[in-house]
Amino acid sequence: MLPFVLFAALFLLALRYTMKAARLPDIPPWRRFLPLALLLTATAASLLRAIDIPQPANLIAFPLNIAAIALAGRELAVHRARAAPAG
Repeated sequence: MLPFVLFAALFLLALRYTMKAARLPDIPPWRRFLPLALLLTATAASLLRAIDIPQPANLIAFPLNIAAIALAGRELAVHRARAAPAG
């Protein structure tokens, strides 16, 4: 039960960060939607477990989720730093 809760929390965190990054207006579209694309790819790989193909999910789903969080978090941090007043 604990791994399910941990993975669900990780997915919700990734979804929250990627949606926030996708709404940033001052960065190019490819940088806005790259974290979301990584998250959707990880979700598709995870769904392959439902049809008994676990190898792609075991290989790429978790690292793609982590990459989506890292990229979205970086974009949000850069946006906050740019929006903060200098001084």
